[in-house]
Amino acid sequence: MHGLEAKYGNQVTFVYLDIDDPATKPFKSQLGYLYQPHLFLLDGQGDPLKEWLGYTVEAELEAALLAAIG
Repeated sequence: MHGLEAKYGNQVTFVYLDIDDPATKPFKSQLGYLYQPHLFLLDGQGDPLKEWLGYTVEAELEAALLAAIG
């Protein structure tokens, strides 16, 4: 994820929701966050475009980012 952030961080905002951080609980509840890793790709309004539960390969994440960026 950090590699993708380094590559696309000027076009996409990356936010990390730590499962142990109570300050992120409202966001986790709103998204239906279950456990790590649970990744979400949100649009500019905060609506989910895609999500991944469990480990996934970088190429799949990158393809989704590129599709969302347009």
